[in-house]
Amino acid sequence: MTKSDPVVLPPQLPAIGFSIGVTGHRLTHAQYVRNEQRIRSVIDTIFTQVTRSLTDIAQQLDGLDQATTRLNTLMVDGADQLAAQLALDRNWQLVCPLPFGEKLNLAINALPQNAADARALLAGTPPADAETKIRADRINEFNGKSQIFALADQDERLTELYLAMLDAPGDAGKSDRFVAESSLRAALAGRIIAEQSDLIIGVWDGVSTASAGGTGHTIAQALELGCTVIWIDPASPEDWRFLHSPESLAILDRAPSGPDREVALDELVRGALVPDAAIDHEGPAKEGLAALVGAEWEAKSWRLAHAYRRVETMFGGTGNPFRSIVQVYERPDEIGEGSAKGVLGSARKLPGADDRYVDKLERVALRKFAWADGISARLSDHYRGGMTVNFLLSAIAIVGGVLYLPLVDPEQKWGFALFEFCVLLAIVVLTWRGITYRWHGRWFETRRVAEYFRHSPFLLLLGVARPSGRWPTGTDTSWPEWVARHSLRQIGLPPITITSAYLRGYLNLLLSEHVKPQRDYHAGKAERLRTVHHNLDKVSEFLFKLAILSVAAYLLLKVGTAFDFVDPAFVAKTSKTFTVLGVAFPTFGAAIAGIRFFGDFERFAAISEVTSQRLAAIAARIELLSSAEDRELDYGRVTELVHAADDVVVSEIENWQAVFSGKHITVPV
Repeated sequence: MTKSDPVVLPPQLPAIGFSIGVTGHRLTHAQYVRNEQRIRSVIDTIFTQVTRSLTDIAQQLDGLDQATTRLNTLMVDGADQLAAQLALDRNWQLVCPLPFGEKLNLAINALPQNAADARALLAGTPPADAETKIRADRINEFNGKSQIFALADQDERLTELYLAMLDAPGDAGKSDRFVAESSLRAALAGRIIAEQSDLIIGVWDGVSTASAGGTGHTIAQALELGCTVIWIDPASPEDWRFLHSPESLAILDRAPSGPDREVALDELVRGALVPDAAIDHEGPAKEGLAALVGAEWEAKSWRLAHAYRRVETMFGGTGNPFRSIVQVYERPDEIGEGSAKGVLGSARKLPGADDRYVDKLERVALRKFAWADGISARLSDHYRGGMTVNFLLSAIAIVGGVLYLPLVDPEQKWGFALFEFCVLLAIVVLTWRGITYRWHGRWFETRRVAEYFRHSPFLLLLGVARPSGRWPTGTDTSWPEWVARHSLRQIGLPPITITSAYLRGYLNLLLSEHVKPQRDYHAGKAERLRTVHHNLDKVSEFLFKLAILSVAAYLLLKVGTAFDFVDPAFVAKTSKTFTVLGVAFPTFGAAIAGIRFFGDFERFAAISEVTSQRLAAIAARIELLSSAEDRELDYGRVTELVHAADDVVVSEIENWQAVFSGKHITVPV
């Protein structure tokens, strides 16, 4: 960075905030109605404990901003609205992922007793029935205080089914069809709640999990996604307990509530919010979060650290092997008009898109990506370039140490010994710097952060998130996942209504801006790395063959002296040269083989090839779904594709880590 360039500041760490999901029985459930006040008291106690833990954590982590606690719920009557009111009393944020558009959701959940009142609610007019109007007003009141994320892509079809059911109250077939279809929508919204929450509170009688979209099903779904659930039995609410896995549902009658529930709840909140690494850390190692926010920005790569990438360029078979490979790192504040311009522009053109949300996405997620990507690329050059140089220097040291043999008398060997000593010292210094400055660890950590943020827009724009229990963990630290998870949680659900037109535009965005480019990138990378591996192998074998030839040539010359075919003086004069060649060829061959082993080009090629194939399959599925009619363009189908793409990204990160995790910078011996 030149003096005229503005200073690039590190990104802000995310504001930490706890997110709670609530699901529970409605006012039609007899046991719930009988014990509603006791249930209210228990939920109020849990909320108070969470607030107390958040206050303590905020004092402990005074270097982090605290976000407003968030409550996610479908906002139907009963436990949802009870918890929502308690949240509003604490000034928490209400977030409502509705399974339908707002009007249809109101018409269904106000529970009208006839088709006329349902049609009135759909038209935005008051229903004739007083009780229905009270329920509708209550829903509207909460909706007005909530951030709404509505799934309206199937509203036209569901409205037809709903009115058909009400118009024919005695037709069990029409009723069953609407209940089945609407339950699937409720299940989709329930999954959103699970993905957006650190903790699920479920008020459930424990009878069944079979009804899609019901409380039991939502709890089972949350447990499958790795979420922790607080189960409140409406028959005995004070005996609430934690459920941690789907298997917990098999022993509900024997699951102990435990005497230390408050301690366990505090630990759960702390586990979700407190990073596993220090916020501030001085020193060259930049451990923990300092690896991200304590790094110094550089405008471009350092030529002396290009050794590894130069190997790829020279042996990859693409373009001029000696072309400039200097990387100019994209500034975080320029990414919106740079590499992310297409994504952000397409996002703003989505029907019903919220420009402020897209701006927040760019500011909170993509700028962090640009920062982490630039820092990681520089650390990658230092670490991988350093090891590549170490392999070459080790060969140079050996050859330099014996090169005196054909050139000078033994008394003058000291100059060559000094050269060898200096080269060996350079290896030690380079290794020491790599260890001291943690090039390997910091590269791993910042690359994970960058990859999470790289594809985050495609999750966020559809309201999809990786559940808190499904994030991968590193072998040494999980702060990269902490940063990504809390940053994406800070952005939250977009305040939009999902329509079939939105889904169609989104599929085009996902395909053109993410899946296809990443597919092509990994396909090209796989081919390039296979070529690098093959060419390095050929060079290494060639040097080994030259070593055999040099030794064989000397032996032939020596045999020739026995038969007077060769002048013995010539053999004596060249013997030291042959000795050097016999050392140099296999030594440099071993160095090349060491670089090939360290780079693991073949395994990385295989990883990229598999990634490319998986993305190609997803691209084909996207193209197939894009050709469907609007009635078949379902939010659930689209989210399946997004989750599949997300799994590819995480799998590629985990495979990449598995290859390089144990390859720390070290002396090449």
